[in-house]
Amino acid sequence: MSTTRTQSNEIRELIAGVARAEIAPHARAWDEASRFPREVVAKLGELGLLGILVPETYGGAGLTYAEYVVAVEELAAAEAGIALTVAAHNSLCTNHILLFGDEAQKHRWLPRLASGEILGAWGLTEPEAGSDAGGTRTTASRVGDEWSLKGSKTFTTNATVGGVAVVMARTAPGTDHHGISAFAVPLDAPGVAVGRKEDKLGMRTSDTASLTFDDCRLPADALIGREGEGFVQAMEVLDGGRISIAALAVGIARGALDAAVAYAKQRRQFSRPIADFQAIRIKLADMATSTDAARLLTERAAAAKDAGRTVTLLSSQAKLFASEAAVRVSEEAVQIHGGYGYIKEYPVEKYWRDSKLCTIGEGTSEIQRLVIAREILGG
Repeated sequence: MSTTRTQSNEIRELIAGVARAEIAPHARAWDEASRFPREVVAKLGELGLLGILVPETYGGAGLTYAEYVVAVEELAAAEAGIALTVAAHNSLCTNHILLFGDEAQKHRWLPRLASGEILGAWGLTEPEAGSDAGGTRTTASRVGDEWSLKGSKTFTTNATVGGVAVVMARTAPGTDHHGISAFAVPLDAPGVAVGRKEDKLGMRTSDTASLTFDDCRLPADALIGREGEGFVQAMEVLDGGRISIAALAVGIARGALDAAVAYAKQRRQFSRPIADFQAIRIKLADMATSTDAARLLTERAAAAKDAGRTVTLLSSQAKLFASEAAVRVSEEAVQIHGGYGYIKEYPVEKYWRDSKLCTIGEGTSEIQRLVIAREILGG
């Protein structure tokens, strides 16, 4: 067995144990209250999960995407909102600074992000710029030796609980992706206002809110990389981020499948467990196959990322298939439970609600299909 596979198995066992003991028993209550469980997120920081991809030089665990997707899957199988918190923190904010920040920015932010001292947010989406990220209207203008940030971002994960956000803003006029730059923005800086936490259908433990910038003054060294490179940076960051969303979807699908299998074995109708009936067996077979296929696509994308390959096609394929599989599998889990699947006493309705965001966040299924088609057609 390879060293990487051994480490992945150790991580799976570690996170599964934490998830069973400290997350799963509280998942329903946290979901009902839309509560962000700070104490659990802090524990994940102590375990190194908030800096899993960060090199040890900057205080991180220095692990691989292969190990990262295992951790996200295990968290999502227990509570998808916590998995989303970890995924957005690692793949978006932290990874953006790791990939494109200079040494001063890395040393300033990465140790604090990796330890969980602060959480990271990532601001790309706006009220008028969702799938059309090139339509960014938030601006950053030079004022002496500073930047003045003006505008707003929506659907920002970790907005009300974060310490820093990587924010994309237009530094040159225009309507396409040229002229968009990236900035590291402390969320306690003057001129930053955090909106109310969104009341969501699913992933309710994950913190989602808007950010508004009203002449937020940033030093010149807040610019990440070179001016005008922000959009290109964001697209590369999303290539990695989509792998983590695929892993999150796999975890949801597996959790729903496990619940459906357990229920089918104990639920009796016509004096027999419903698992004895062919209709239920066919459903479970399809659910298991879809879940495993999604995992394999996710692992393939993670391995390619670790090998330094371009993963635009592979990450989009993994995210597309895994996210839609999570919706199908969790819906079938509800169906297998019948009326009980529709009430909150059973976990499958939550898996169903949580699954839908995977087909929307970090590029909708429709956008993934366009990306995949572009990649296989060569432009």
